[in-house]
Amino acid sequence: MLVTGAVAALALAACSSGGGKQSTDQDAPAAAAADTPKMTVAFITHAAPGDTFWDLVRKGAEAAARKDNIDLQYQSDPDGANQANLVQSAIDKKVDGIAVTLAKPDAMKANVEKAAQAGVPVVALNGGIDAWKSMGVLGYFGQDERIAGEAAGERLKADGAKKALCVIQEQGHVGLEARCDGAKSAFSDMEKIYVTGTDMPSVQAAITSKLQQDPGIDHVLTLGAPFAMTAVKSVKDAGTSAKVVTFDTNKELVSAIKDGQVEWAVDQQPYLQGYLAVDSLWLYKTNGNMIGGGQATLTGPAFIDKSNVAAVEQFAGNGTR
Repeated sequence: MLVTGAVAALALAACSSGGGKQSTDQDAPAAAAADTPKMTVAFITHAAPGDTFWDLVRKGAEAAARKDNIDLQYQSDPDGANQANLVQSAIDKKVDGIAVTLAKPDAMKANVEKAAQAGVPVVALNGGIDAWKSMGVLGYFGQDERIAGEAAGERLKADGAKKALCVIQEQGHVGLEARCDGAKSAFSDMEKIYVTGTDMPSVQAAITSKLQQDPGIDHVLTLGAPFAMTAVKSVKDAGTSAKVVTFDTNKELVSAIKDGQVEWAVDQQPYLQGYLAVDSLWLYKTNGNMIGGGQATLTGPAFIDKSNVAAVEQFAGNGTR
């Protein structure tokens, strides 16, 4: 009941330092800049190079930074220890605030706590919904990955799926594991496969091989838009009729839903995650506001499928959904 309510309520109201492609001032709607003093915010994620999901997060963060007169310093590293070092570097630079993802919370904990103890306000986004409160973090912006996974599992069941393959592109990422575990709790005949997300040809080969080995798999659940598009190729290579479903979107993925290559996507609104994380730090520094009342601010899950894809197509074309 909790899962159904969360999805229905949001149903359409709803990495090197570069991440994906570089953003430009034309990527998002313009807003007048605040006349508050210039702030510096470090925005530190676990993005892997070329992952288009993080382009959307970054665009949201940059839009909020322009509005709030913030110097945004974006950096990323998929390795937990390296990401933690980026947090330490931000502390040393005496930034005014830090926004950080906590996909590998054990690696991040000590330095995130150190930032809070040094008086640097920290907010979390996208990963670490079960860990942020214990680190002295002010707020969290993202979806509950377990609930999102349960919603995906329920959707698979409603679609009449018999057996599904859940493709995890980064081993040790707590959010990705929660998605698959949540899906399996609602749809029991679910098998995990681990792939190296930074090597897309090997991802394609691994999914193809699995589909050839087990013709009973009729749905492939990927955990990111680029991997869904690769899974479409794998299905063709394997000569099966398996359907592809996924978490997260980008422009190409939205087109694939429209064309019927991908059945649906679970949307967590990454642009909104980046925007709210930066804007929340500005609000805290300039007016003492704290968003969420001590609870996570949920940006998903919501389903995008053929029935509603037209409503987000324009925004996906703009590179913000």
